[in-house]
Amino acid sequence: MFRKVSLALAATLIVASAAWADPIEGNWKTQAGSTAAIAGSDTFSITLKSGKYSGKTIGSFKAAGDNKYTGTITDPETDKTYSGKATLSGASLKMSGCVLGGLICKSQTWHKL
Repeated sequence: MFRKVSLALAATLIVASAAWADPIEGNWKTQAGSTAAIAGSDTFSITLKSGKYSGKTIGSFKAAGDNKYTGTITDPETDKTYSGKATLSGASLKMSGCVLGGLICKSQTWHKL
């Protein structure tokens, strides 16, 4: 009896933890065609998993509410870091890197895998 209850509790916790995961977490296809993994809980780290810069961490974001995130994003080719923002809309993530307080931004859209 105890074993059945333990298994049921474990299964419930696994399902519940998946439901509590932030929607930004997971694997994303970048505009350049690489795969980026976003993981974390309070701070989300972005690491390239494929492509020329595989293994490189390129960003750090925090939730800002309403499916928006703020933080920093690094261009893996130049190693320059910019003020970053991201907006999640369904299975699309619009990523932007900005300079001059957000006056000049370069954006791209990633898609959830």
